[in-house]
Amino acid sequence: MKDSVIVLSGGMDSVTLLYDKREHIALAITFDYGSNHNQREAAFAALHCQRLGIEHLVIPLAFFGQYFKSSLLEGADAIPDGDYDADNMQSTVVPFRNGIMLSIACGMAESRGLTKVLIANHFGDHAIYPDCRASFIRPMSEAMKAGTYIGVEVWAPYTDITKTDIARIGKQLGINYGETYSCYKGREKHCGCCGTCRERIEALREAGIDDPTEYETLSK
Repeated sequence: MKDSVIVLSGGMDSVTLLYDKREHIALAITFDYGSNHNQREAAFAALHCQRLGIEHLVIPLAFFGQYFKSSLLEGADAIPDGDYDADNMQSTVVPFRNGIMLSIACGMAESRGLTKVLIANHFGDHAIYPDCRASFIRPMSEAMKAGTYIGVEVWAPYTDITKTDIARIGKQLGINYGETYSCYKGREKHCGCCGTCRERIEALREAGIDDPTEYETLSK
């Protein structure tokens, strides 16, 4: 039954969720909020939706870049290199990004009579991004349910698993991760050095997937 909207960036996690739950998804929404890698991700989001025959909308959120503070909105040079940990990656937090996106997706869902909003947050995000944690997702879902006539809820099935676990799901589904984008610097090739690239490399390696990604510098 197609009862769901998915927040789809075009990165590894959300593309995996798209294929994993495709039988339930009526609409995919990509938010253009001005991040360094937004356009490269969005192109893959559109590709996969076209392939699966799922309606895809891009919703502009230009005010993020105007009013919010984050290295993710400030160009490639603002993104730190190094391991994916709280000290290194905290500058990439876009304040309440998931809260805002889930709210919009909730309104879209109710407008279409859909009762679930899917999001691909995972366990590896918890230390760095407050709006990826179960302690946020649960009450956000309750607020959405209380604030809609049809009881729209958040469906976040990857909250308690790792990116490696997600890659293993993608491997079973036959996803080509060369058709996803992760690097926070947003260049033509993944930099291979930033925390997100390092996390991607590690997840694919641990899942036993030959990495199809082109990197400027490969840090393993």
